[in-house]
Amino acid sequence: MNTLLIQKREDLSETRVSKMVFPSTTNHYDTLFGGEALKWMDEVAYIAATRFARRPVVTISTGQVDFSRPIPSGIIVELVARVVHVGRTSLKVEVTIYIEELFSDKREKAISGHFNFVAIDEDKKPTPIFPEE
Repeated sequence: MNTLLIQKREDLSETRVSKMVFPSTTNHYDTLFGGEALKWMDEVAYIAATRFARRPVVTISTGQVDFSRPIPSGIIVELVARVVHVGRTSLKVEVTIYIEELFSDKREKAISGHFNFVAIDEDKKPTPIFPEE
């Protein structure tokens, strides 16, 4: 594999998505529901993986997800996804959720985790990310 190509694709595939935490996405503690956070993380990871591979990919597993701090309702979150490892048919995407208060510059990391993807062909079988040239 060409390391310059991989580096270029890693840089181009970084994905950032901002969301507002509304009450409809919170739990009974008025903080972001963990399942909603995982859904958002998988979505942004999928976008980054697809931007990198430029072919169909599917989530095959998640790595450890660390919920470092609760995310209260009424706050902005930014999800940042970046490809951190590439195999022959698979890749790993790191996703971090940062929280921002609405009326200050305060920003801190709240959740981080890894999502693993595999590239698939038209028969939904694993296929090389970089086909032989």
